[in-house]
Amino acid sequence: MPGKQSVHDDADGERTEPAETASELVGEDLAIGYPTTDEPVVECERVLLPAGEVTALVGPNGSGKSTLLKTLANQHEPETGRVRLDGERIHRLGSKELARQMGLLSQENESPGSITVEDLVYHGRYPHRGFFESVTDEDRAAVDRAIDLAGVDDLRDSEMRNLSGGQKQLAWIAMVLAQETDILLLDEPTTFLDLHHQLRVLSVVRTLNREADVTVGIVLHDIGQAARFADNLIAMRDGSLYDWGPPDEVVTEQLLADVFRVDASVDSESPTGPHIAPHSAIEE
Repeated sequence: MPGKQSVHDDADGERTEPAETASELVGEDLAIGYPTTDEPVVECERVLLPAGEVTALVGPNGSGKSTLLKTLANQHEPETGRVRLDGERIHRLGSKELARQMGLLSQENESPGSITVEDLVYHGRYPHRGFFESVTDEDRAAVDRAIDLAGVDDLRDSEMRNLSGGQKQLAWIAMVLAQETDILLLDEPTTFLDLHHQLRVLSVVRTLNREADVTVGIVLHDIGQAARFADNLIAMRDGSLYDWGPPDEVVTEQLLADVFRVDASVDSESPTGPHIAPHSAIEE
């Protein structure tokens, strides 16, 4: 999968070069399995999250999206291959050092029910403090920004056990935003959210990318949303990379048939990205 120059839109819609501080994440010669599997469940020669861009991983259930994301986040060790963050192999980084550079929101999140939303978000600041160091003004400002971005200010003092599934998800999103990393990895962050909050979360991701030059890797089920909000799509099928590139190149009727088993038409002239009109499921 060839690398591409990292560019993104500024506030006026112009294409601009990212800041030199943007980080790149690369997986090379990966074979990823589990103790319960005889063969790797994901194999790819090269997967790239370009610096300063939003890259969405899309594909049907079981295609390997979450497994690949966990491996890129150093949460799952591949059988073979390596993951590099700005050229350095991530397994050589200490956990706290890596947490200062990369934030991960996984699907499996548990917190004590009695903890408040604000306390949870403060946990996102742990990579930036020593064990005995107290909360700083910088920590407070980061938490306030994260709570505001995630839209949970009205829930700040609420206990997690009293929240709906969608509200809990937004609280977890605020926590990972408070971490203020160069790379943000999100595994299906719109799960449990209604359409309004789905679009709000994706807008927050885009804002972080544009204003703070955060490199984003995000797993999404809705390929239409992915095509609208991402600079690049990684389409996966049966543990392999089917295609990678800008949405207007990747989202085709052939891809929808081959990867998603859906007969659909694609309007590539839509101003908000490829517009997909599904017609019917393709029989296996």
